[in-house]
Amino acid sequence: MSKPSSAAIYARISSDTTGEGLGVQRQLEDCRKLAADRGWQVAEEYVDNDISAYSGKIRPAYQRMLQDMAAGLRDAVIMYNSDRLTRQPIELEEFIRVCDQAGIEQVASVSADFNIGTDDGLFNLRIMAAFAAKESGRKSARQKRQIQQRAEAGLPGGGSTRPFGYEPDKITIRESEATIVRSLVDRFLAGESTRSLAIWLNDSGIPTSSGTARWASQTVRGMLRGPRLAGLRVHQGAIIGKGIWQPIISEEVHARILAEFDKRKTSQHRAPRRYLLSGMLRCGNCGAKLNSAAKHSATRSETRRYVCTADPRTGGCGRLTVVAAPVEEWLTEAVLYRLDSPDLAAALTGQAHEDAERDALMEELQADRAQKDELARMWANREIASADWKSAREPIEVRIAATERRLHQMQGTEGVAQIAGTGDEIRASWASLNLERQSAIIKALLDFATIKPGKRGAQSLDPSRVVPTWRL
Repeated sequence: MSKPSSAAIYARISSDTTGEGLGVQRQLEDCRKLAADRGWQVAEEYVDNDISAYSGKIRPAYQRMLQDMAAGLRDAVIMYNSDRLTRQPIELEEFIRVCDQAGIEQVASVSADFNIGTDDGLFNLRIMAAFAAKESGRKSARQKRQIQQRAEAGLPGGGSTRPFGYEPDKITIRESEATIVRSLVDRFLAGESTRSLAIWLNDSGIPTSSGTARWASQTVRGMLRGPRLAGLRVHQGAIIGKGIWQPIISEEVHARILAEFDKRKTSQHRAPRRYLLSGMLRCGNCGAKLNSAAKHSATRSETRRYVCTADPRTGGCGRLTVVAAPVEEWLTEAVLYRLDSPDLAAALTGQAHEDAERDALMEELQADRAQKDELARMWANREIASADWKSAREPIEVRIAATERRLHQMQGTEGVAQIAGTGDEIRASWASLNLERQSAIIKALLDFATIKPGKRGAQSLDPSRVVPTWRL
């Protein structure tokens, strides 16, 4: 048998934690030495770094090597060990089929040779692949059990990136970032969207925990929704207990965040684009919501307006219009004045009872969600039958829905408490705030404002036309 003149070297490592490729580099060096000792000419080296052969993931270099073998471009294969080639018997059979069709008989490893042109060679290679698959299965089970044990002990999960708000040990709070997290939470609960918060983070030059990426809406959403901020440990998508790290927010606040996300999903909340008071004005004639509109003329530029649209579905009468800018300016000043007023302080004090009720509801909601998750785990582990799971789940879901409806009817005071007494400060920076942040501040205090009919032909806004109804 002639010496191969276009051999392929294949190297692979499942996990490269450093990213330096040292594992595959050592494999390549040993394979090159084996080729040189035998006088084989190597045509190409195929390398898959940090890819498991047991997980079923596509290995680009391996697939390219098979294609080159099938095309007759390679006449032998060298590898460090047979388990570098594959850990799946079914995948080995595909490799053998390609070798058979291409006439390739010489497959060598640093530890053994496999002449797959003989029955003994094929048998030995298949035995090695079966053993590798069994060991991979055992290793996978051990790793899963270790991960579960870490989770049950409340230890942080894996991954090299530290969570925002914590030091690299994932346990110690980084107070400079934790302060930012609490501010994000308060602003979100006050009505601001994750998109607006991401813009604020980027404009303020606040880096992510990796320091290389910009904040995106989905990044902020994932952080706010994550139970980790409340000191809760998650495993396989379910909360299984408390973590050993200190929480940045309370479990009650975490539950309020989830309820707020659900509320916005149900109400299909949309951020304002050009109109500060979108959804917050009512017609003084019929009580319908005013819609935003723009009026154009040949002699004047576009004028933004709020109008009552005649529509039998909403009950709109179509008989009221107000220019947007003056009413927005008036209500903005009213909100900023109220932030510093004794009336707001008294209203916040009067919310104590409702806050206590909301906290109790949050505890009930959290307990029901945990019980529902526990049922799902029991069903997944075949500890209960499907019929039992369904019958136990239904009353829990009814309770969850009822609690969420009640919470949606209640207005939290976290966002208002954060900005109470800062009217002058916000007034000074108002022009620099984006429209969504401005709208969130107004919504935190204002439930809606009724616009009464005005005098025809009036050139300015009569403040008596504007009747605010305050949340607080």
